[in-house]
Amino acid sequence: MFVLNNAWNNVVRNKGRNILIIIVVAIIAAAATIGLAIRQAAQTARDAGLSNTTVTAQISVDRAKLMSASQASASSSSTSSSSSSSDGKPDFESMRSALSDKQLSLSDYQKYAKASSAVKTTYYTETTSLSETDSFQPVESSDSSSSSSSSSSSGSDSSSSSSDTANAPSGNAPDQSGQGGKGGMMQQSGDFSLVGFSSDTAVANAANGSFTMASGEVFGYTSASDGDVIISQSLATFNNLKVGDTISVANASDSSTTYKLTVVGIYKNTSDSSQSMGGPGGSTASDPANAIYTSVSTLKKLGLDSSSDSDDAAQLNFTYVFANKDAYETFVSDVKKAGLSSDYTVQSADVEEYEQSLVPLDNLSKFALTLLIIVLAVGAIVLIALNLFNIRERKYEIGVLTAIGVNKVKVAAQFVAEVFVVTMIGLALGVAGGAVASVPVSNQLLASQVASQQSQQASQQQQFGRGMQAPGAGSGSSGSSSSSDASGSSDSSGSSSSSSSDNSSKSTTQQAPSQPGGNKMMTRAVNYVSTVNASVNLKIVGQLILIGLALTILASLAAVIVVMRYEPLQILADRS
Repeated sequence: MFVLNNAWNNVVRNKGRNILIIIVVAIIAAAATIGLAIRQAAQTARDAGLSNTTVTAQISVDRAKLMSASQASASSSSTSSSSSSSDGKPDFESMRSALSDKQLSLSDYQKYAKASSAVKTTYYTETTSLSETDSFQPVESSDSSSSSSSSSSSGSDSSSSSSDTANAPSGNAPDQSGQGGKGGMMQQSGDFSLVGFSSDTAVANAANGSFTMASGEVFGYTSASDGDVIISQSLATFNNLKVGDTISVANASDSSTTYKLTVVGIYKNTSDSSQSMGGPGGSTASDPANAIYTSVSTLKKLGLDSSSDSDDAAQLNFTYVFANKDAYETFVSDVKKAGLSSDYTVQSADVEEYEQSLVPLDNLSKFALTLLIIVLAVGAIVLIALNLFNIRERKYEIGVLTAIGVNKVKVAAQFVAEVFVVTMIGLALGVAGGAVASVPVSNQLLASQVASQQSQQASQQQQFGRGMQAPGAGSGSSGSSSSSDASGSSDSSGSSSSSSSDNSSKSTTQQAPSQPGGNKMMTRAVNYVSTVNASVNLKIVGQLILIGLALTILASLAAVIVVMRYEPLQILADRS
């Protein structure tokens, strides 16, 4: 009791020095409070963003790895063979061969879906091309349809043999290289794209974006609905068609083979392009207006599904759906255990886009950690120095106490108690100030990070000449892509802004790669998390109390060591 009373009396007696220590500790505590609040808000945004949001993913071939391995193998063979060519050209045939047999079949995708209980559901699309007939023509802005059709017919053989020049199939994975039908990647030719859907979920994530039914209804998925299709309003108007009419289309590689399809519905794209996306001499099949939607059952009946032996076999795009990011990560682990080769990767555009949206927040979190470390290190040094000066000033007091029989341990405990009282007062004031300032300060700093990220992107676009949108990618394209299967943001875009009521997003636009199904350049909005609720809760208060105790121990340790070294008689002798 003597120790505590004496400690309190000294705290009150030495007001000036203790007020200085309180101010130092309060500044340290305020900075630590803001830093910890920012880091906790960043972690909450990361964890909560995709914890209750549907995540989609796809399995694709790791083309870069396969091509590198093929090149290394070819280089090794060339070195050991005296008859090999020394012209230094890449072994194109070897790389094509390495990629050609890697496409997974529908049964393979379904096998991996069954291998993991983390899969919520699956859906897939199969896409092939068809050619025009005299009675059914594609929408285009020129009179080159005949040349387009003839060129597609004559080029079909080369398209099946040159798989490396093909478009990626429709889907939302960042790298669609493993989604193939027969022969792997096949060139999109013909005049129409015939897209088969496995379910309503697949339709809702159509590669060309969301659409509404102008008339009729969507086809069924059983054999009873084989031959039923829906066409775009532009295509229906161009050919003067209505619901119930029958259309005739030709095989893309054999114009003598025709198919009869029944129009059961006419749809209107949310954003409809007015021109072909294939560029000069390109195929009109890449124009969203010329997309014919049907079921995979219909493609199978026509002999054009992905398992067909036909050269026009459809390209398969299989998508896995998960309840949240944790389930997605579980699936990645499960498919590896199920035997998925390292030649394949599991990727999710939803996760990647959300991770990108958190870049400014992650940068701010790193800054907060750096600030926290610096403040604590400087604060600890200052507190130790102040306590050493305090002990030197009170050296005679220590000598008197120990000379009259007070144990050195009790004397040291008195100094520890003094430091503890002063530190806790400063900590309380600092936490209060930090709690008030944490939200506005963190959001202001985050806004600066977002602005910096946007400026950096704008600078890159200018440097690389990508500031301009490509033909057909107007103001509506970005909106279309937000719900498209190609970007996968029908789920992920919403997760950025609605995953937590405490977080909001700020949108910026960046250039996205050519999207499957449309073969066009599209702009994609990145919704940066620009506002966080960096409020102080009990967890942060607990962490700050631990920090206060750590500072107290460090500052007191110096006092304890010095006190233990003092000899009372020597102190009194020096004083006299």
